[in-house]
Amino acid sequence: MAHFSGEDEVMLQAMLRQLFESVKEKITGAPSLECAEEILLHLEETDEKFHNYEFVKYLRQHICNTLGSMIEEEMEKWTSDQNQDEESGYDTVVQHVTKRIQESKEYKEMMHSLKNIMMVVVESMINKFEEDEMRSQERQKKIQKEKSNSYCTDNCSDSDSSFNQSYKFCQGKLQLILDQLDPGQPKEVRYEALQTLCSAPPSDVLNCENWTTLCEKLTVCLSDPDPVFSDRILKFYAQTFTLSPLHMTKEIYTSLAKYLKLYFLSRENHIPTLSTGIDTSNPNVICLLKKVRLLNEYQKEAPSFWIRHPEKYMEEIVENTLSLLSVKHDQSHLVTQKILDPIYFFALVDTKAVWFKKWMHAYYSRTTVLRLLEKKYKSLITTAVQQCVQYFELCEAVKADEILGHSKHCGNKQKTFYYSGQELQYIYFIHSLCLLGRLLIYTQGRRLFPIKLKNRKDLVSLTDLLVLFTQLIYYSPSCPKMTSAAHLDNYSPASMVTEVLRILCDQKECAIECLYNNTVIEALLQPIHNLMKGTKAAPNCSETALIHIADILARIASVEEGLTLLLYGENMNSSEEKSPTGAHIIAQFSKKLLDEDISIFSGSEMLPVVKGAFISVCRQIYGTCEGLQVLIPYCLHESIAKAWKKTSLLSERIPTPVKGLDSVSSVNQESQNIMAWEENLLDDLLNFAATPKGLLFLQRTGAINECVTFMFNQYAKKLQISRHKKFGYGVLVTQVASTAAGAVALQSSGFINALITELWANLECGRDDVRVTHPRSTPVDPVDRSCQKSFLGLVNLLPYPAVYELVGNQDLPNKAEYSLREVPTCVIDIIDRLIILNSEAKIRSLFNYEQSHIFGLRNFIIDGLSVERNHVLVRINFIGGPMERILPPRVLEKGDDPYPWPMFSSYPVPDCYLSEVRRNADLKQDNDLAKLLLCFKMSDKQTEWIENCRRQFCKMMKARPDIISGSTLQELLEKFVLHLSENLSECYFPSVEYTATDANVKNESLSSVQQLGIKMTVRYGKFLNLLKDSAENDLTLVLKHCERFLKQQQAPIKSSLLCLQGTYAGHDWFVSSLFMIMLGDKEKTLRFLQQFSRLLTSAFLWLPRLHISRYLATDTIESGIHPVYFCSTHYIEMLLKVEVPLVFSAFHMSGFAPSQICLQWITQCFWNYLDWIEICHYIATCVFLGPDYQVYTCIAIFKHLQQDILQHTQTQDLQVFLKEEALHGFRVSDYFEYMEILEQNYRTVVLRDMRNIRVQST
Repeated sequence: MAHFSGEDEVMLQAMLRQLFESVKEKITGAPSLECAEEILLHLEETDEKFHNYEFVKYLRQHICNTLGSMIEEEMEKWTSDQNQDEESGYDTVVQHVTKRIQESKEYKEMMHSLKNIMMVVVESMINKFEEDEMRSQERQKKIQKEKSNSYCTDNCSDSDSSFNQSYKFCQGKLQLILDQLDPGQPKEVRYEALQTLCSAPPSDVLNCENWTTLCEKLTVCLSDPDPVFSDRILKFYAQTFTLSPLHMTKEIYTSLAKYLKLYFLSRENHIPTLSTGIDTSNPNVICLLKKVRLLNEYQKEAPSFWIRHPEKYMEEIVENTLSLLSVKHDQSHLVTQKILDPIYFFALVDTKAVWFKKWMHAYYSRTTVLRLLEKKYKSLITTAVQQCVQYFELCEAVKADEILGHSKHCGNKQKTFYYSGQELQYIYFIHSLCLLGRLLIYTQGRRLFPIKLKNRKDLVSLTDLLVLFTQLIYYSPSCPKMTSAAHLDNYSPASMVTEVLRILCDQKECAIECLYNNTVIEALLQPIHNLMKGTKAAPNCSETALIHIADILARIASVEEGLTLLLYGENMNSSEEKSPTGAHIIAQFSKKLLDEDISIFSGSEMLPVVKGAFISVCRQIYGTCEGLQVLIPYCLHESIAKAWKKTSLLSERIPTPVKGLDSVSSVNQESQNIMAWEENLLDDLLNFAATPKGLLFLQRTGAINECVTFMFNQYAKKLQISRHKKFGYGVLVTQVASTAAGAVALQSSGFINALITELWANLECGRDDVRVTHPRSTPVDPVDRSCQKSFLGLVNLLPYPAVYELVGNQDLPNKAEYSLREVPTCVIDIIDRLIILNSEAKIRSLFNYEQSHIFGLRNFIIDGLSVERNHVLVRINFIGGPMERILPPRVLEKGDDPYPWPMFSSYPVPDCYLSEVRRNADLKQDNDLAKLLLCFKMSDKQTEWIENCRRQFCKMMKARPDIISGSTLQELLEKFVLHLSENLSECYFPSVEYTATDANVKNESLSSVQQLGIKMTVRYGKFLNLLKDSAENDLTLVLKHCERFLKQQQAPIKSSLLCLQGTYAGHDWFVSSLFMIMLGDKEKTLRFLQQFSRLLTSAFLWLPRLHISRYLATDTIESGIHPVYFCSTHYIEMLLKVEVPLVFSAFHMSGFAPSQICLQWITQCFWNYLDWIEICHYIATCVFLGPDYQVYTCIAIFKHLQQDILQHTQTQDLQVFLKEEALHGFRVSDYFEYMEILEQNYRTVVLRDMRNIRVQST
């Protein structure tokens, strides 16, 4: 500031004036003040004279003088520091030095100095405003006398400058320009007039009264043959489009659109024909294409801002566009002599109809476009459909090698200057295809159909159009082999059609209306039909076309409505004979591909990709319960496993590449292809685990370990499960963990190890990415948020079969000392380190003792250590349903007494935890009960008698369910099962003679789990007044007799699975329930069980009944999977998807499988989930009405819990809720009518599959 003189001030003012005068045209043309500021900020990018301005030179010199030496020092320093780093480029140096300079004290002082200088200069300019304006006018008159300008500066601030300038373009001057633009004027005069017009602000020009006349004059001038003159007019148009508001640019757009319309309609213009094609080096063609491109560019930009203006402006632009594109010349008798319409030129500059895509995106413009298309310009849609039809007819009629020219241009790497008639037809076809594809997305667009075409009697419906698109995939020719991959994907007919169909598939409403019908599916499957018949699929059908078809089918199968169509067709309830549905055809074709039973593509490099694509479609189908049921006859799991084993052997035989040999790259490529195919097949096998029955099939293949290892590798890499799946691996993991073999596979793959390691790191070490600003307070949440995911993962992984397999017969380490670096790696370690903290060594080994131990206890099931421990102890010592036991809360209450519950640390359990439920007492028999019992004494005709008993039972369950309990229930069950066992048609298993006495079994031992279960049963029975003190011995004998009885029917088997070594792994909760129903009578219980064991229901209620039973297929026994899992829970998931879809979706969102919790409910006969009366009703219902009622009961429970399930899905603790909480408010009788409806709808399928458990062997 000290060196800033008056001369410097005058000099700077002159420099600023020069800058303002140079940019005034851009500034005044800006529609707003903000736009003007943007123009100034980006002046260096847009003004080629920027660095020649004196003010810019001054600033550069000032910076150099002030900071130059500092910049050089920083650059030298950086260079010396980085001389070893070869990757440090120029950009890195500039960024580093710039940052250092901007942070320096010198830079801040310079900016402060410059700001003060500019404040003085700007204030001086404001004070001398009038004088400066006069000087400016005089100087301008000397330079260009014809110009009359005024100069104005305003809105200067002390920190920066903004300008709002205005030119006064007089009416007389515009009239002079109009006269000078007349075609009769000399070329130089017209050039000068146009130059003057271009230099004037567009806003002033468009606001003049003579604008309409000028517009007409410009339209005439567009036809000028001089390319330079034409280019200048287009420059004016482009400038107007860029700098003017919509209401001004609309006028320019309209004039250009109308000019082009007149140009194409005029017979005087030499518009190319189809036979001559388009030579883009022709000056006339270049000029025409420039005008079309300018219009098209504005079409693509206009939607971004026209919503901010009145609708009439947008409507005028749309109408003029559609009017131009609808122009049609008189058709010649010869197609090749046809004069090209405007649409051909628009297709040339915008092949994929991007303009139409943008116009249809927003509802604001879409409604106008569709309304005008329907009322005035439907011919545009008609010609688009006609073009697609003509192209298909050409593909159908002519050999592929004769029409390759249609797509040849898209693969030409060299720049082309000529488009033949065939190429133009193909380009127009692509444009039409994209336009129609976008149109079909919207409801109003689909209402434009059907369409009437010339020379075609029938109307073209939506279905006809979709069939046409589908046929184009396999009838249109492939691009030449030399075609570059990028262009092939973008412009080959099959790829373009597939892309359109993909978009339609992604729009559910559109897909239902357009794609989900038998006609379209049949068109998609036509080439597959042909190939399976041994004929060629289609004239030009290639492996690529089949891959495209498979892609569309996979997208259809991934949506519920599409899957239903593929499985059952449109008339799924029709009894008429019909051809196989899409799912059957796809499965047959896929099996033939896998078994290499189709020779047409034999030896092709693309064959594995074709196989993978169609197996992917099958995967979408067999990944659902209903889909798997349909595909079972094809044994795809066997074919896939066979192909995987073959590929696995090939991968082992690949020779090791030798360095320096030419074969290295080919060997590497072959190796990569084989490995990719092997992984693809493993992924296909893995997806069988999405359903309970599919998991059985997977285990039968013997590849479960490899599949789970593959899943873990994908999970570790955080890769998506499938492009069509919305959620991750959670459901698959849960299904796999529900079986013993699956749990072992998860352990051996490293999955459990990784989960436990991650859990320990989060729990004991904390997350690395969380800044600790203060120490953790005493924990009040049961599970820290960082551990929530790991905790839920453990819950999913540890149902009873998995727990038994992973920790059964193992001792706790109970080490004398634990290192702080010692990390748990398995489930037994977690129990030892976090749950059973029975030594000081274990406590001292934890960094976060309270937090970690609470977490450990939470695995039993929360809050403050003592409170949580008390809850767990009460829970595991009391049996009972929601109304039969009172569990202490897990959280402290508000008030003076935050925890009024007594601590349970020694027996007996405090009485306050016992509920005052109504104890067992026989009700007086009334008429209804007497009638029910009476029917059990009538046995004239057994079949009629059985049906009569069932009707009476249903009647009582709906009217007086409480009557069916106690001794009444005992008598009902005894008599009914006796009659059933004597009726051979009702028996499923053969009769087995059993003669063992109490003395024979007295010395046999029961497992510790069975013994613990006996104590819990007796305690529960005494609480309900059902059992006496002596019941323990009787129940022990009953269980020993059961083990002896069932052992007679077991098959010898050798297995590494712990659950298959010896007797049934868990406690027999069904026998315990029955013992209580029989009021502790040992003889009645054993007699009933022997009779009951002949019935099919026993296979599903009494789980030990089929433990390694000889009545099951060998491969089923070896899998260790019980029919309750692969049959009952399979149908529970299948019905749940239909009956309670929101609950089914909630399970998938939570990464949890309904089958796992249902298996837990059924295995323990709903103990702790339902009150005793409801457990009795569940058992009685299944015995009287059939084992399928086990499925219907679970569906009814899910329906009852729907709101709770949805709520806990949101709070991300669904698994915990379902496993811990009792089924509050559920009564079997309340849902009896609903279950009868389920029986009517599903019994045929469910019961048939239950009857097939003995023959489900591959």
